[in-house]
Amino acid sequence: MSEPSTPPARSPIGVLAVRYGIGVVLCIAGLVVLAINPGGFGVDGFAMAAGSGLSVLLLNWLYRLGISGDQERQREEDARRYLAQHGHWPDEAPR
Repeated sequence: MSEPSTPPARSPIGVLAVRYGIGVVLCIAGLVVLAINPGGFGVDGFAMAAGSGLSVLLLNWLYRLGISGDQERQREEDARRYLAQHGHWPDEAPR
């Protein structure tokens, strides 16, 4: 019999707003600047805002990817601890 796994924690709305909202707002601001002034400053403003927004989103994605690796290692360590105590893996039937 396997141990019950804990459900993943849900992020509060404020954390999601900071994590993804800033990047999305910057990308939208770049599109607005481009629409208002399609030549000259508009192109430069679009590149600046869209580039910074996409970099914020990419950094958040890379951070989440790194954390998921830590959680995977923790699950493996817990499974090995269970194996040492019970003599079988958590997802296998006991002998």
